[in-house]
Amino acid sequence: MIEHIELFFKSIFIDNMVFAVFLGMCSYLAVSKKVATAVGLGAAVIFVLAITVPLNWLLDQYLLQPGALKWLGAEYADYDLSFLSFIMFIATIATMVQLVEIVVEKFSPSLYNSLGIFLPLIAVNCAILGGSLFMQAREIETLGLALNYGVSSGIGWFLAILAIAAIREKIRYSNVPAPLRGLGITFIITGLMGIGFLSFGGMLTGGDEEEAPKEGEPTSQVETIETETETVVELANNTKIIE
Repeated sequence: MIEHIELFFKSIFIDNMVFAVFLGMCSYLAVSKKVATAVGLGAAVIFVLAITVPLNWLLDQYLLQPGALKWLGAEYADYDLSFLSFIMFIATIATMVQLVEIVVEKFSPSLYNSLGIFLPLIAVNCAILGGSLFMQAREIETLGLALNYGVSSGIGWFLAILAIAAIREKIRYSNVPAPLRGLGITFIITGLMGIGFLSFGGMLTGGDEEEAPKEGEPTSQVETIETETETVVELANNTKIIE
């Protein structure tokens, strides 16, 4: 349970897709002019990551890793299909994005028109593929953790685009210097937000594990004080004997 909570908060705040590794910046900059549009795209990204990361975890565990085909029989245990990782991951992502596009067009035509070309472009959004590749690099052990990582990574991207969209709506009425209007001030604000998210770097890192005391060493602060006191008394006695 603690592992799930730690992964959830780290993926949102510390390893944020936008502010930590700068993935998905094209959609982040292009679709963040209005909050309503940003919310729609952010929700679509959460859905796609929540589906594709667990699916790609299953593909990685039972098809792509070296020896993953041993469930088919001993003669397949030496097969290594890891070179197909990119192709399989992208195929899964493209399928899910197509499904999202169909659903959005059916139930929210206005949002579909607002997102325009950027909805099908989720298929080539590096944040989506990055979620599956980071899952593979982290060597996530269970399907539950893979689902957790997909959802939390999507929420992190959603918070990033929602925050910048809210700020961009406000700065329209601000006196921004002419050379910085548009993407210029957006990049500056993104950098400042990235620095702010770096402040979460100390969260959930845990403390240093206490080393087991060696034989003959004190095991507590009280014993340390007692040992030091005995040493001082012994030195004093030896000094008197010498005198």
